[in-house]
Amino acid sequence: MVARRKVAVVGVALSDCGRVDDATPYALHAQAARRALADAGLDRTIVDGFASAGLGTLAPVEVAAYLGLRPTWVDSTSVGGSTWEVMAAHAADAIAAGHARAVLLVYGSTARADVRAGRRTGTLSFGTRGPLQFEVPYGHTLIAKYAMAARRHMIEYGTTIEQLAEVAVQARDNAALNPEAMFRTPVTVEDVLAGPMIADPFTKLHCCVRSDGGAAVLLVAQEYVRDCRTSPVWVLGAGESVSHAAMSEWPDFTVSPAAVSGRLAFERAGVRPSEIDVAEIYDAFTYMTLVTLEDLGFCAKGEGGAFVEKGRLLVRGGELPVNTDGGGLSAQHPGMRGLFLLVEAVRQLRGECGARQVRRGDGSLPRLAVASGTGGWFCSSGTVVLGAG
Repeated sequence: MVARRKVAVVGVALSDCGRVDDATPYALHAQAARRALADAGLDRTIVDGFASAGLGTLAPVEVAAYLGLRPTWVDSTSVGGSTWEVMAAHAADAIAAGHARAVLLVYGSTARADVRAGRRTGTLSFGTRGPLQFEVPYGHTLIAKYAMAARRHMIEYGTTIEQLAEVAVQARDNAALNPEAMFRTPVTVEDVLAGPMIADPFTKLHCCVRSDGGAAVLLVAQEYVRDCRTSPVWVLGAGESVSHAAMSEWPDFTVSPAAVSGRLAFERAGVRPSEIDVAEIYDAFTYMTLVTLEDLGFCAKGEGGAFVEKGRLLVRGGELPVNTDGGGLSAQHPGMRGLFLLVEAVRQLRGECGARQVRRGDGSLPRLAVASGTGGWFCSSGTVVLGAG
C-alpha cells in the first residue's frame, strides 16, 4: 500500500491561440504538451498518466499515440467545459494513491478555423437523443439555455442587465493587460448593451469569443518536484458535481453545480472563499461568472449583481481579480476552456503574468487560487483549489 502523496502542478502552457488557420487540433495538442514539459524542465518519458477529451473517436488513445506516449493511467471524462477541473481532480487522486507519477492533461481545438473553412457550422448541437429529445422541439439552442437561466436570476433577485454587462467590461479590462488576448480594446457597459441581440437578454458581448487554441497542464508526485525548473503549485483540494441533463429537470436556474463542487473543494483544501486571492471562472457567458461567484461563496445568493459592480473583478484594484487573462469573453475560447483556467491560475501563483499579475495588499504574490469550470448548460462543475509552493 503506497502512502498518499502530495501533488503539484509543475508545467503549464498554451499553444498558439486566437486565429490559427494553419494547424490541426492534433498539432495544437502537441505544441501545448511540448511547451508544458519544457516549462517543467522534464522529459516526456516521465509521463505515465494521460488525460484528453474532445478529439477523435478514442481521445486519450489517439492523442497519446500522436504525442508518442504510452500511458498506464488514462482518463477521457467528458463533461463539457468543466472536463479539465474534473480530470485534474482525478489525476491528483491517482498520483496521491500511487497509480501514476506524472499526468499530462492536454486539449486543443480549431473551433474558429473550422467554421471559417466551412468544416463545421457555428451552431453547436448536442443531438436529439436521450433526455434532449424532449426539449429539441422547442428550439432550445445552447445559448438560449444560458439566457433563460440569466433571465430567471434577474426576475428572482433584481439583477440588472447593466450588472451582467459589467462582467464583460471588466473581463476586457483584464484582457487589455494580456498581450495574448484575442480582444483587448476597452468596452463600456453601453457598448455591451448596444450590441446585436443573440438570445435575450444576451447581446454579442455577453457571449464568449470563438477562437482556436490548446493548453496543457502537467501534474506530478511530490518527489519529482525537486527535478523541475519551476516552483510547484500544489493541488490543495478539488470537487466535482453533476446537476441535470435537461433544463426541465434543473430544480433552480439560479443555482449552479458549483455550489456543490466549490463546497467540496474548499472543505478538502481546508480554506475559505475569503482567503482566495485570484479566481479563474468559466465564462462562456456573463451570467456564468456572476452565478458561480455566488455559488462558490464569494457573495450570498442573489447578491452577485451587486458584487460584480465597482470593479471588484479587475486585476487593477479589484477586491477579487477574476479571469485575469480576459477569460473566454475576451482572451480565447476554443471550446472546452476549463484547462485554460488552470494554466492562468498557476501562472498567477508563480508570478509570471507580467502586466496582469495580481498582487496582494502588501505587494506580495497571491498564495491561493481557485479554478472553477462549468459544463453543458450548467450540467456539471469541477472546482480546484491551488496553493503556491
